Amino acid sequence: MSRTFAAPRDLVFACHTQPEHLRHWWGRGNPLDVEIDFRVGGKWRFVEHADGQEHAFRGEIKAIDAPNSFSWTFEYEPMAGHILTEQYVFTEEGGKTTVTSSSTFDSKEDRDGMIQSGMEAGAEQSYAALDDYLAKLA
Repeated sequence: MSRTFAAPRDLVFACHTQPEHLRHWWGRGNPLDVEIDFRVGGKWRFVEHADGQEHAFRGEIKAIDAPNSFSWTFEYEPMAGHILTEQYVFTEEGGKTTVTSSSTFDSKEDRDGMIQSGMEAGAEQSYAALDDYLAKLA
């Protein structure tokens, strides 16, 4: 996935890695509990509160090259054991930042299951919420 934001790279990177920013957009803009120890080997856990339900996600930080990139594992707790690795790359040009994320799955079935889960629509809604949040910070 790739998305361009009208904001500098340092700020977009911070919005992806700092709890005070993440809680404003990551869960499609819904209320979000955020725990993150942003260091290699650190753990993260987010709980989105939506439609009277809780959706919990967790992982571990694998690599950090701030503000250029980071990677972490990603697991949706109700489907424990289906863990993917996400790599985020941040490039800035003309004051705009493009975020490119790549996901690596353990199997084709895991990849297909994630696509069928509606993950793409959820990611689009979250990034729309990030657009709105970044506009408030400008």
